[in-house]
Amino acid sequence: MKRFVVPMPYLNQASFQNLLSQAEEEFGYDHPMGGLTIPCTEYVFLHITSHFNGL
Repeated sequence: MKRFVVPMPYLNQASFQNLLSQAEEEFGYDHPMGGLTIPCTEYVFLHITSHFNGL
């Protein structure tokens, strides 16, 4: 599993908020070690976040 640091402006994007909602439904937000597990492939994650470049 790969870790990514997500810039704060990404959090306002509808597509990223959708990923966060899916993460909450599937894994919850109780992660004692910090971080979130996003329920998509690395390719999909990079594809979605590539549209946010320049924010």
